[in-house]
Amino acid sequence: MNIIEASGLGRRYRRVWALRDCTLAIPAGHVVALVGPSGSGKTTLLELAVGLRVPSAGRLSVLGGVAPGSIPALSRVAFVAQDAPLYRQLSVADTLRLAGHLNDRWDHQWARQRVAELAVPFSAKLGALSSGTQAQLALTVALGRRPELLILDEPLARLDPLARHEFLAAVLEAVATDGLSVVFSSHLLAELDRVADYLVVLSEGHVQVAGEIDSLVAGHRMLVGRTDHVDLLPAGLSIVSAQRADQQTRLLARCGDDPRPAAAAGFRAEPVGVEELVLAYLRQPDATALPGPSGTTGSREVPA
Repeated sequence: MNIIEASGLGRRYRRVWALRDCTLAIPAGHVVALVGPSGSGKTTLLELAVGLRVPSAGRLSVLGGVAPGSIPALSRVAFVAQDAPLYRQLSVADTLRLAGHLNDRWDHQWARQRVAELAVPFSAKLGALSSGTQAQLALTVALGRRPELLILDEPLARLDPLARHEFLAAVLEAVATDGLSVVFSSHLLAELDRVADYLVVLSEGHVQVAGEIDSLVAGHRMLVGRTDHVDLLPAGLSIVSAQRADQQTRLLARCGDDPRPAAAAGFRAEPVGVEELVLAYLRQPDATALPGPSGTTGSREVPA
């Protein structure tokens, strides 16, 4: 089952396309990191997936063919926006009671137990709580609905390092305990290695990279060598991006596990991390790494 599946998806705001010709299939059972620069369409894609917006073009479904925002989807998909949308004037106890009235699958006992573990007074007004505690309560409300798919839009943006760590730990615990799938957008690339196992990169409203992180990392190498030896690299090598410093050039290339072609040209092949991989593709918006035999494009010519 695909938790999100899009074909030719587009969303336009007046004359500006936030998403255009977006085709994507994310399998269930993953923690998916959705990354990209500001304005790349991340929030638009997530809002389409939860039914807050409707497509201007193409098709989109969740959880194996369910229409976003439909009654079947509403009971199975939970969403937490960046600003942790909660009624600030309500107490914690009233927030849990309200969630129980609005959600058929609400697990009130679990939610109260989690609030107690967080050491948050039930009488406290949400508006008086810290950003980190508000984020934890928003996550509690989302998880208390017992969803199959949890969608988080920039959940870490307002949190300090400790609060980020605790928030992500709670998400991973829910994944391990309940087996739910998670899609979260973030600018904090350093967190990806710790929590995500599937990566989607959006650039200029298009899907640029998609796949399991282990496979993507294994399929790339950072080639480091002398700038004047670049022309000695094999003609079939797909180069994603280049960085030059003095006489040394660093090339992100799709070369799998075999370093011999690069070694023959005097380049050493180094493993690449997730953050380095993402940044390299974002520097070259025309390069892609997508599932399928025709989903990879790169350039033999070294990008400037």
